[in-house]
Amino acid sequence: MRRQMDLSEVSDGKKYHRGDMAKLGCGDCEGCSACCHDMESVILDPWDVYMLTTGLACMAGDLLEKYIELGIEDGLIVLKLKMDGPDHACGFLNEAGRCRIHAVRPGICRLFPLGRVYDEAGTFSYFLQTHECMKEKRTKIKIEKWLDIPQIAKYEAYICRWHRFTAEFQERFQELTEEEQKRENIKILQLFFLMPYEKADFYKQFEERMRML
Repeated sequence: MRRQMDLSEVSDGKKYHRGDMAKLGCGDCEGCSACCHDMESVILDPWDVYMLTTGLACMAGDLLEKYIELGIEDGLIVLKLKMDGPDHACGFLNEAGRCRIHAVRPGICRLFPLGRVYDEAGTFSYFLQTHECMKEKRTKIKIEKWLDIPQIAKYEAYICRWHRFTAEFQERFQELTEEEQKRENIKILQLFFLMPYEKADFYKQFEERMRML
C-alpha cells in the first residue's frame, strides 16, 4: 500500500540501515501483544507465504481458511493476516497472547515498530515509528538482529524488486479493462501466492516466477 506521510510526524526523523542501532528492544514483548490486534494492513508478500507454508508444512489455501484473507490495495489483490474474534486479534496468537509462529512470522511483524521509506530509485531506508509500540524505555539493538532474517542482503534486494514490480503493476493497472484487471490479478495470486513453494532457495524460485510472468 502506498502512503504519503511526513516522517517528522511519525518517526524520530532519522533514516536507518540494517547495520544501525535503533531503540527497538522491548524485553521480548513480555505481557504485551497490542501490535497483534486491530492491525488491518499486515499485508503478506511472497516471502511471507513461502516462510509460512514451508515452515508450517501447509498450503496457502489452508491458511486462507482461517488465518489470512484476500483484499485489494490500490487495485492489486493481496493476502493479509486476518484479525478475528471479539478482541480482533491475529489468529496466530495463543491463549497467553504469544505468537505461535514466531520463527516464520511475516516480514511486517519482524519490522514493527520500524517502517520502510522508498526513494525514487526504488531502494529504501528504515525509519522508527515513535507512536506505535506501547512498550516504554526500549533499548538499542542492531536492526539486522531485530529483523532476524537469514541472508538479509538478498531479502532487502527482493523487497525492492517486489516493491518496484507492484508499483509498476498498479500504474499500468489503470489502463486495463475490468476483465483484464481481474485476469492479471488472478495470475499474480496464483503464481506468487497459491502455487506451492519448495523448501529450497526462495529467491531462485521467486526469480523463476518473475520470468514466468
